[in-house]
Amino acid sequence: MGTIAEAMNALGVDQPELRAKSRRSAQVIAEAVLPSSMVVWRGPEARQHQPPRPGRVALTFDDGPTPLTLDYLAVLDKLGARATFFVIGELCARYPELVAAIAEAGHELASHGYTHRRFTELSGRELSDELSRTQALLEPHSRPNRRPFVRPPHGAVSLRSMLTCARRGFTTVLWSFNSNDWCNKDAAEVEGAFKTNRAAAGEIVLLHEGQSWTMNALPAIVGSLENMGHELCTVRELLG
Repeated sequence: MGTIAEAMNALGVDQPELRAKSRRSAQVIAEAVLPSSMVVWRGPEARQHQPPRPGRVALTFDDGPTPLTLDYLAVLDKLGARATFFVIGELCARYPELVAAIAEAGHELASHGYTHRRFTELSGRELSDELSRTQALLEPHSRPNRRPFVRPPHGAVSLRSMLTCARRGFTTVLWSFNSNDWCNKDAAEVEGAFKTNRAAAGEIVLLHEGQSWTMNALPAIVGSLENMGHELCTVRELLG
């Protein structure tokens, strides 16, 4: 089964805005027909269709650990904020001390695949291997009897990939608030995303590791969310 992005490419559509709208539509459909144990992209507070109000918001960081991880942790510690780190298996194998540091700082660890290849491009056997190899590196830092989370690299999903993850016992976690820090390489622009679009209760916020501009924007991001009355938490806390 092809992905939405592949279908858009076949039609010659390549606008980032349309890609974002298409991904959000896929998330809405997935939420409507699939159980939350299989895929989530926002917390229950965001699904209550109430007027915007203060609530819990989950910060998430993809693509670590990196040489900047300790600096990220220092900033988050100073801000008193906790987050969920979706880490890449091969980087965890290279920097096991950074994986331990994330856990010791009170943050949540979750999988972002082993090689950062799109799950939609992997066979079922390859995807299962990516899931198990990464989770083995995170297991020492995980609480037993908790269903592990995984975030597909690039947010690329298909029904087949989500079913494979679910069969292996994983919940696929996407996001509802995109900071666009992967394409805006300036702290002020990353901060601006939180001023232009006000985060609502129940949001899962997408950010990335290994980027000085994202790290430098964190104080303003956290300050903006807290000024709205939001409480920052991990994805598992958000989902209850």
